[in-house]
Amino acid sequence: MATTYEDILTLFRETDRKFQETDRKFQETDRKFQELMDAQKETDRKFQETDRKFQETSKLVSNLGGQWGLFVENQVAPACERVFGERGIPVQMVSQRVKKRRGGDTLEIDVLVVNAGHVVVVEVKSSLSVEDVREFLDDLRRFRDFFPEYADWQVHGAVAGMRIEDGADRYAYRQGLFVLAPTGDTIKILNDPRFQPKTW
Repeated sequence: MATTYEDILTLFRETDRKFQETDRKFQETDRKFQELMDAQKETDRKFQETDRKFQETSKLVSNLGGQWGLFVENQVAPACERVFGERGIPVQMVSQRVKKRRGGDTLEIDVLVVNAGHVVVVEVKSSLSVEDVREFLDDLRRFRDFFPEYADWQVHGAVAGMRIEDGADRYAYRQGLFVLAPTGDTIKILNDPRFQPKTW
């Protein structure tokens, strides 16, 4: 059967219709792709905003932690004169945030309690852990290197915490450290009267 002009015309029309349908689908796909890209940009913008807020919050928490640490030190330092005096270590001077540099290294003491012949180095934490005690013991071993003016003095160590994590007080006690903590509206030494402080 011979192909007529009408058959060819119908074929062209069908082909044109299919091309138009394909073009419409391409345009729909392109529109959806563009919507997806716009949504991705919005998601990225929200992630960046969330990250910025997280950074701001972290900075705020860090600053708050520093302020809280200073607040705790300001509670402990004035109490040192009384609590160590009660333990037979009269206090002539209490200093906060004592920092010494030696070579490229630095040693910072939270509270330094001094009388003639005795020095008590106090590490203050808002929350005292066993790991904090271990790090402080390392600082005590380096103390005389950084503070040679106290070379012939008795150097004792003390840790203080507004909150004491499980076992940190017992560990500090066994290492020969005084343990200070709030009781009621005051700061007290938790060590019993039989306690003999270690000399570094």
